[in-house]
Amino acid sequence: MAKLTRDEFIASLKEMSLLEIKELVDAMKEEFGVDPSAVAVAAAPAAAAEEAGPSTATVVLTNCGANKIQVIKVVREITGLGLKEAKDIADNGGNVKENVSMDEANEIKAKLEEAGATVEFK
Repeated sequence: MAKLTRDEFIASLKEMSLLEIKELVDAMKEEFGVDPSAVAVAAAPAAAAEEAGPSTATVVLTNCGANKIQVIKVVREITGLGLKEAKDIADNGGNVKENVSMDEANEIKAKLEEAGATVEFK
């Protein structure tokens, strides 16, 4: 029997129905005693562990700077807070948003810094 290359094997899979692929996987489990899905599941946590750094952050306003009104507007836009609550954060500093993804945290930081505020992550 001729040995199939990886590309030939994948091409043959593309021609199969889902039921045929399931039967093939079941036959591989029986023949080799290995569950291919278990290998994929075991590889996923390892890949996730390789990611460096935290996945979430808390955005903290440390100083509103000279443009306090602009900072208050941005805080209200981001949080949906009322004027008094947003003014309190601008005056005293504090958490703008907690446990957000790093992408969202960077977007919030950019908006606040553009308005003149000083921001940090925790």
